[in-house]
Amino acid sequence: MSNLLAIDTATEACSAALLVGDALIERRELAPRRHAELILPMIESLLAEAGISRRQLDGIAVGRGPGAFTGVRLAISIAQGLALGLDLPVVPVSSLAALALDAPVEAEQGDSAILAVIDARMGEIYAGTFRRSVDGLVEALGSESVGHADKLVLPGNRRWSVVGSGWDAYREALAALLPATPTFADGARYPQARAVLRLAAPQFASGGGVLPEAALPVYLRDKVALTLEEQRAR
Repeated sequence: MSNLLAIDTATEACSAALLVGDALIERRELAPRRHAELILPMIESLLAEAGISRRQLDGIAVGRGPGAFTGVRLAISIAQGLALGLDLPVVPVSSLAALALDAPVEAEQGDSAILAVIDARMGEIYAGTFRRSVDGLVEALGSESVGHADKLVLPGNRRWSVVGSGWDAYREALAALLPATPTFADGARYPQARAVLRLAAPQFASGGGVLPEAALPVYLRDKVALTLEEQRAR
């Protein structure tokens, strides 16, 4: 049995989860701009509840993004710092995949897929398309992207579930791209550490993971704000 810690601070949601044997416990809070204040106390609270110390951890999973630049950097830096100090492997997990895993299985049908969309601000979304895998997790149907919602290209003619803040922000544009009304849609869902942990667990079980310095953030874009000229032109 392994003791695994996971964190995700890529979006407005701040969360940590701990797997001790077969028991999973978590802390989560929707707290924009408070992640740096909350995430370490969340981790310590989980360890205290489980009755273990940091030294008893076997690995760390982290939501690598995409998402808010500061949030993604925070999660990666904390995961790297803990893993370096404890000599542990790290498994970086796509925050879009973690979001997709939160889509309800009961809404899916044989040809269904999951569209995970995070509001990227500046009129854009981070998007990833997934399908449910045989182990109950999710696997990507294509590359993750960032861009305007109405420019998104969806693979195949499928029934879609849609999850993530991008749905609430750009509902009309996304709905126009879908072949039919979504079987499920929720714009109030965010990547959660428990999903990061579920996706990372098989890699830990097979001896996977990377060195802390190789656990890198995924931003999908380099620009974080519009210039004044670009804002005036919009």
